[in-house]
Amino acid sequence: MTEARLRTGLWAAAVIRHANQTGHPAMVLRRGDADAGGVLAVLLGRDGRLSVLGQTRAPDGRPAWIRGTGADPVDQQTADAYIARQVGRDPDLWVLEFDAPDLLPPFEALLI
Repeated sequence: MTEARLRTGLWAAAVIRHANQTGHPAMVLRRGDADAGGVLAVLLGRDGRLSVLGQTRAPDGRPAWIRGTGADPVDQQTADAYIARQVGRDPDLWVLEFDAPDLLPPFEALLI
């Protein structure tokens, strides 16, 4: 049996709305496939440094997120280059940006 999956466009809209309502301004930087596109989440820290999260799966198969740009925050140029590489590999990707002073996602996310 396969796990029910929420359409990406609907998930993105709900996450953006929730983040904005909880004091974490958010926006869609790039729209991907509305039904099944992957998502990159750009987290903006206090000092202008960023972290980019990408979707993955935990070893037990649960949806999870990984810091695609590494464990340490990066500058805007490094984040932009990472995003461009990922979009080049998968043109259906969504890119969402969140104000996240602590560089933690303002949505439910298992970080691995």
